Amino acid sequence: MVQVNISEFKAVCLRLLEQVRQTGEPIEILKNGEPLAIVSPSFPMSRKAAFGAMKPALAEAPDEDLMTPFPAKDWEALQP
Repeated sequence: MVQVNISEFKAVCLRLLEQVRQTGEPIEILKNGEPLAIVSPSFPMSRKAAFGAMKPALAEAPDEDLMTPFPAKDWEALQP
């Protein structure tokens, strides 16, 4: 992973962001030698490929009415 000091990142921010977009390789931003942030591409797949990516999950949904809420016993977060 490429490491860049925050002052350098500030000076060439747009170029580095474009580099991340093109290569997909994240950049670690350092402040006083300590990690501050990691910049990584937000779309690992193309937008066209992302459209409809959840369609198979919907195809497996039960034939019940999708607007009917699940019973409380089915919610993991509500379990004691």
